[in-house]
Amino acid sequence: MANKLKAAAIAAASLFVGTAASAEDIELNVETLADGLTHPWGMAFMPDGNILVSERAGGLRVYTPGEGLGERLKNVPDVAAVNQGGMLDVAVDPDFASNNTIYFCYSKPGDGGSSSSVTKATLKDGEIADAKTIFTAAPLVNNGFHFGCRLAFDSEGYLFVTLGDRYKYMDEAQNTDNHFGKIVRIHADGSVPESNPFTDGGAPEVYSYGHRNVQGITVHPQTKAVWAMEHGPKGGDEVNLLEAGANYGWPEITYGIDYNGDIISDKTEMQGMKRPVLYWDPSIAPSGMTFYYGEPFKAWEGDLLVGSLKFTHLRRVEMEGDTPKDQHEYLRNRSERIRDVEVGPDGFIYLLTDAPNGKLLKVSPAN
Repeated sequence: MANKLKAAAIAAASLFVGTAASAEDIELNVETLADGLTHPWGMAFMPDGNILVSERAGGLRVYTPGEGLGERLKNVPDVAAVNQGGMLDVAVDPDFASNNTIYFCYSKPGDGGSSSSVTKATLKDGEIADAKTIFTAAPLVNNGFHFGCRLAFDSEGYLFVTLGDRYKYMDEAQNTDNHFGKIVRIHADGSVPESNPFTDGGAPEVYSYGHRNVQGITVHPQTKAVWAMEHGPKGGDEVNLLEAGANYGWPEITYGIDYNGDIISDKTEMQGMKRPVLYWDPSIAPSGMTFYYGEPFKAWEGDLLVGSLKFTHLRRVEMEGDTPKDQHEYLRNRSERIRDVEVGPDGFIYLLTDAPNGKLLKVSPAN
């Protein structure tokens, strides 16, 4: 089903990007490729054009162009599908064409609670095989919040895994001896790169720290820099350019307040802590991010695309190098929570909507 929707430009919400967006008139075509997904969370394109999609309740499915959505894959491990937990992001190996290897990040149940964990497996004939857990965040805790769990391979083949502070443990985001509020970097087999910044500590996988709940990560196609995006509390969602060993401040510095109105910190900067490239106040609840490069939306080349759960739209942030400029929102009148955003090999934009009857959408210019 296709609908022609008109994009509405909005004033930039970031205090770092104070310029107002210019009026824009562009018609988009939105095609529903699949529905009936149970809270879809992440997707990854395979070399043959098929799309691996996760469902938070615990499913992994493959969408095949021209054929539709396949049955749930067999032999998927149990997940702790409680509150925000479940089967979350997915990724395919850089050498998938030769090894059929996939990765998925999920809330893995264990003694005393659950933990953000990454499993590596082989995909074949409608099932997964040779599943092996290659990373488990420590320690396990008994709540269902702030798992992070976005995955991305960088240009050197390192696997980045985003994590959350598990809500009640926000102060631990400043402690590099655990995995609360961190982004970790590992090899594809789960081993720790020797060049990681905290290899002498209790959590040698840690690459950066001081994060809250990282719901987006992407590698810039040209510069190869790694970017991440996290939920703030009430206000203060952030986009950050990652550096090894850097401290991104949570909860010592923040642009947000607690949900009950309490002040978490009255500081937005502190020596030795990185300030975000971009933040949103009020929060948009961002999820999924990617830089656009491709032909159908040539005028958007280099811009950042993010999904908004709270305000139900696709957001485009114009970028001048590493500097954000005007922002625009699209598809808001569909009232669908955007959970993930990817640019396909065909240059079109693919979205997942977070709902009990979630959808896989394809967005193209109307012309």
